[in-house]
Amino acid sequence: MNYMKRIIILLLLLAPCSLHQIMAQPAKRRVVTPAAAEQTAKTTATDRASLMFPTTAAMPEDVVWKRDIYRQLELTNDKNAPMYYPVEPMGKQVNLFTYLFRLILTGRVTAYTYKLDGNESFDEKDKLAVKDMLERYGIYYEENNGRLTVADSDVPSAEATRYYLKESIYMDQRTGTFRAKVTALCPILMRGADEFSTDATPYPLFWVNYDDVAPWLAKLPMMPSNLNNVTNMTADDFFAMNRYEGKIYKTNNMQGKVLANYCPTDSDMVAEQKRIEKQISDFEKNVWGNGFLADTTKKDSLDAQMAAKEEKSGKGLLFGRKKAGEKSGTASAKSTGSAKSGNAAATKKEKSAAPANASPRVSARRQRR
Repeated sequence: MNYMKRIIILLLLLAPCSLHQIMAQPAKRRVVTPAAAEQTAKTTATDRASLMFPTTAAMPEDVVWKRDIYRQLELTNDKNAPMYYPVEPMGKQVNLFTYLFRLILTGRVTAYTYKLDGNESFDEKDKLAVKDMLERYGIYYEENNGRLTVADSDVPSAEATRYYLKESIYMDQRTGTFRAKVTALCPILMRGADEFSTDATPYPLFWVNYDDVAPWLAKLPMMPSNLNNVTNMTADDFFAMNRYEGKIYKTNNMQGKVLANYCPTDSDMVAEQKRIEKQISDFEKNVWGNGFLADTTKKDSLDAQMAAKEEKSGKGLLFGRKKAGEKSGTASAKSTGSAKSGNAAATKKEKSAAPANASPRVSARRQRR
């Protein structure tokens, strides 16, 4: 009996030590597949880029007014030329298409399929298979251990002379700002032009979500001017400051129509584009009140105009008083002069009429005030 008690006491003493050893054992390592490791690396790289190169704040979801428009950017335009040059990489300098192409090829940025209706979709089911895109458009590539590589000479950056750009113009009631934000980009290959035909056929490649690519564009230096060859701007700055120029070809509407569907002629198309631009400009002017704050040259002109008006009215009153004073002074001087001349003549007449031995005549005159 005593033996059994000793065994029980010994087990009770050893139980906490055993439990501690069990808890101290390392957990079984989770098996990480290559695909999961690659996805983790992509997410880490994207997060690191976002932290190192922060971009503009995202558009709030509860804005009071928003209008989405689609623009067509021609890179032959001088304002859009920073996105096109250099056509071939020159050291660390590459153009926008080559940079996007490399990001998509290495999996850092996700590309989405360009649909026939032209609308962008950033859903999981619409992700683009890069290999299929390369084969569809005849871009030469090599595949080694599942990794796709494309030489610099095979990247069709010279043919990417056009972009589709989606722009959201919105009014943020929280900050009281009216701004335009780029939300999507689509590079287009222009092919088919030769010595027999000057009309090139557009081939839209893919859509990219601008928020996904913005941290990477903040690392791409860009030369914004022909007069200043210093790369003092990034691609993200270029889009954030709306330095591009493009014609509107589509707006978000309930019928889903593009401008070409209801503008039969080129003149109608130009008139409709101007009408949409004017609608946006008029809305901004009405928001800020008669356009004083909409125009950057008139932002502070309200107080300046009031001050100028008061100053002008004050000067006019003073000028009027001065003129009146001058006139009254002249009239007084004339009357005083005539009175003096009259008195002198009378005095002279009286002196001539008086006898020689007569005493001088004293007269009292009231001084004119």
